[in-house]
Amino acid sequence: MTSDKEYVEWLAELKSRYKQSQVKAAVRVNSTLLEYYWSLGRDIVRQEAESRWGSGFFNQLSLDMKAMFPNETGFSVTNLKYMKRWYIFYIEDITIRHQLGDELEMPGLFGLVPWKHHVQIFTKSKTPQEAYFYLNKVVNEGWSRGWLEDKMAKDLFAKQGAAITNFDTTLPESQSQLAKELLKNEYNLDFITAKSVQAEKDLEEALAQNVTRFLLELGKGFAYLGRQRELRMDDESVFFPDLLFYHIPQRRYVIVELKTVKFTPEFAGKLNFYVTAADNLLRGKDDNPSVGLLICKTAKKTIVEWSLKDINKPLGIATYQLQEVVERTIAEIEEANKEKIFLSSQRKKVCEDK
Repeated sequence: MTSDKEYVEWLAELKSRYKQSQVKAAVRVNSTLLEYYWSLGRDIVRQEAESRWGSGFFNQLSLDMKAMFPNETGFSVTNLKYMKRWYIFYIEDITIRHQLGDELEMPGLFGLVPWKHHVQIFTKSKTPQEAYFYLNKVVNEGWSRGWLEDKMAKDLFAKQGAAITNFDTTLPESQSQLAKELLKNEYNLDFITAKSVQAEKDLEEALAQNVTRFLLELGKGFAYLGRQRELRMDDESVFFPDLLFYHIPQRRYVIVELKTVKFTPEFAGKLNFYVTAADNLLRGKDDNPSVGLLICKTAKKTIVEWSLKDINKPLGIATYQLQEVVERTIAEIEEANKEKIFLSSQRKKVCEDK
């Protein structure tokens, strides 16, 4: 019986359903616990607890909660203070967004995010809008806490959607904001050393060799379709954009051109042509308009804006940052070693004098 195909398939389905039930149970447990944390933070604020019961309030509450729930680990003084801060951080924004009722409930999104992620987000975010950005990233892209910390340290919120574009004038309103969210104003390419990039082909090759890391930097939903992908109009007219991607959720081609110099207006004209070619040669009937992304060394905002003003295809301009490796000469290393030897001898002499 155990070799029967239908039985094996059914067994696999049972396993899948059980795992799904485990995930759902974990989400429910997390959500219930966070609702309790939210209500506790709310009570502390409403009771004006510290003013009412003195400066030792949090220490006393922590002791009492641990005594009532000895097997729980979430009632440290630090965690109780975080609950209060958590509630205060969001409550004004929640009040503005929703009509005030008898109770201000915790937003449903919160229950999908682990508590330690929450702490990282609301303690490091400047505004609730920034915090909601990272909460959505955790939920929709499954970010670990380490990944979250890294992206927040690199200020992804400020960079995501901040590239200079002409999307407002070249895309329907329903698509403009979504397309903006695809692009950053600066791409962190710290997996490539500045020394290794002397020309555009070096940068292109390095990105192609590290395409997995570049996809992570681009963000969720991008599929890599190739480097120097041929766009053929006829036997004589063949064009090769640097990198070609497809964004699956938005169903659109993204053509990427690379420049290792500062932005100049003619770059926009060339990219505009590539996007036109992609729309005519690659775009299917269910695809949305293609967009172009130019990543260059530096760019002056006014020059970019003027260059894009009369362009008829949706383009975005961004910059990149490479890993800066400071290399020391042999003489510098020898000098540093001499200094270490000298300092060591001085310390030894002081010890001997004592």
